[in-house]
Amino acid sequence: VQLQAFGGGSVQAGDSLRLSCVVSGGTFSRYGMGWFRQAPGKEREFVAWIDRGGHRVFYADSAKGRFDIDRDNAKETVYLTTNTLKPEDTAVYYCAANEEVEVRVGYNFWGQGTQVTVSS
Repeated sequence: VQLQAFGGGSVQAGDSLRLSCVVSGGTFSRYGMGWFRQAPGKEREFVAWIDRGGHRVFYADSAKGRFDIDRDNAKETVYLTTNTLKPEDTAVYYCAANEEVEVRVGYNFWGQGTQVTVSS
């Protein structure tokens, strides 16, 4: 199973970005999907999760009200729309696939990451 994330970039505070993650080599609809991020010098942290059918979502406190996760099973793609970006959102964003019904842990497959840089 391969995951490829893209859509990052360098933006100004208050801007938005829509990250995408395309999954291949597996049955996309079997996976819960998560987004994580890792800022320089910090540990990787959970951002958002969506269940297999796209009916349930869960967000880290830092993402609530600003980020939106969704998926298109026909396109085998999960998205993370990041709104009202702040400099502290600067990080490499990773997508991950989970065969189990877990939100924060137990992910089986990871993408390579896409850089988001937010300047003030």
